[in-house]
Amino acid sequence: MKKGQVYEATVERVDFPNRGIARTGEGIVIVKNSLPGQRIKLGVSKVRNGKAEGRLLEVLEKSPLETDCPCSHFGVCGGCTYLPLSYEEQLRVKEAQVKSLLDTCLDRQGEPWSWEGIKGSPMPYEYRNKMEFSFGDEVKDGPLALGMHKRGSFYDVVTVEDCRIVDGDYRLILRTVLDYFAGYPFEKRITYYHRLRHKGYLRHLVVRKAARTGEILAALVTTSQDPWGSGQISSEEALMEGFLECLLALERDGRLQGHFAGIIHIVNDSQADVVHSDRMEILYGQDYFYEELLGLRFKVSLFSFFQTNTYGAEVLYETVREYVGDLGSRRQAGRPDKVVFDLYSGTGTIAQLMASAAGKVVGVEIVEEAVEAAVRNAEENGLENCEFIAGDVLKVLDGIQDKPDMIILDPPRDGIHPRALPKILAYGVERIVYISCKPTSLVRDLEVFLDNGYVVERASCVDQFPWTANIETIALLSNRKSKPDTHVKLSLSMDDYYRIKEEGKNNQ
Repeated sequence: MKKGQVYEATVERVDFPNRGIARTGEGIVIVKNSLPGQRIKLGVSKVRNGKAEGRLLEVLEKSPLETDCPCSHFGVCGGCTYLPLSYEEQLRVKEAQVKSLLDTCLDRQGEPWSWEGIKGSPMPYEYRNKMEFSFGDEVKDGPLALGMHKRGSFYDVVTVEDCRIVDGDYRLILRTVLDYFAGYPFEKRITYYHRLRHKGYLRHLVVRKAARTGEILAALVTTSQDPWGSGQISSEEALMEGFLECLLALERDGRLQGHFAGIIHIVNDSQADVVHSDRMEILYGQDYFYEELLGLRFKVSLFSFFQTNTYGAEVLYETVREYVGDLGSRRQAGRPDKVVFDLYSGTGTIAQLMASAAGKVVGVEIVEEAVEAAVRNAEENGLENCEFIAGDVLKVLDGIQDKPDMIILDPPRDGIHPRALPKILAYGVERIVYISCKPTSLVRDLEVFLDNGYVVERASCVDQFPWTANIETIALLSNRKSKPDTHVKLSLSMDDYYRIKEEGKNNQ
């Protein structure tokens, strides 16, 4: 096969995260955004080391697994992958992806392990409790759009007013805000931020909604530039008053299911295309709301990390708690209760759920705001045995005096830093629960744990993100060594680690 050649093929399966495996007469081609069973036309875009990657040109025949797609934006918006499948079929696809990755890794561990399947989201639709919409245009110099980036594009934005993974309040707020800013006459139209030219005003609309209380936070993110792009300093006061009024009218007229806890204006002059706050003004209410999770209460601000699927998070955390099991107690021996380390603890949700079963829980998180939120939430819930430390796990572990009896790991997508792994392994704890939102990173780290005397006892996955390519995996590891080992065997060199990490980004 050569770059530029066009083939027809059938997609045999889809590997994590969205890599369709299509077989041609001359070999296998990986084609993203295809579905199992589809007959497709593809163009070869890359051939390297005997492996070919292709671009989906056309779906010639639908998969027998496809049903009617509930979203009019599917295939244009880059958010969802599996919407044309039934939810049951999507769960089967994701389960097979994770199981295949774990089989490849665990076949060599020498002990049987239990695969416990996949747990679905209690709400497959309208489950997200946070969305970051972008301002832009659907085509160059086209009318103002507000929504998600188009599939495969860094610049074009599609207005996702029919999005199925959020509820009607999100769709109504999006449409109302877009109509307000697009309603200005041509000569006074509001500009949006151009990523290449670094000019323009409107950047993002952030909406968060508490699943149980119905409280809503809405934030308009702009630059500090002139909204009209006239080069002259213009007052924003009337513009913000109109923005505030159009949102409050939704609640006043009874069109919202929820109610606003706060409406905020954020100024962000960073060149990076991320939601960031240089300056914040609360236009109405406050900049936080409260959410409930498994009997605990959490204060959630606009920038707090909180699982984006509230009901799915309960399934995930209940599974983690089951895997932790009964920690028991050592009080009878005159020593303190067992200590649990929650590494990469975020806002401390898992730590607080473990507090009732442990003598002490120590959470470590690099994001200081998340640690501050964890401390506040623990106080709100009356938990006195939780300690939260701000810092990088790699560095913080050297200064902690406590020694853990159990470790819970919930690292970011790229997994555990290879220099932190020896420090975690050196504790020699009997059990580790590893939670991963990227199973390829999990498998890479499991190789190191296996090389150092750990085995996987059981594993499962939870669909926190229906219709997307993402999945959460939980694994319970047991130590087959009798005592901590200060000489840790690393199966990857640093050069190999960063090479594999970069390959993972390219595959995404």
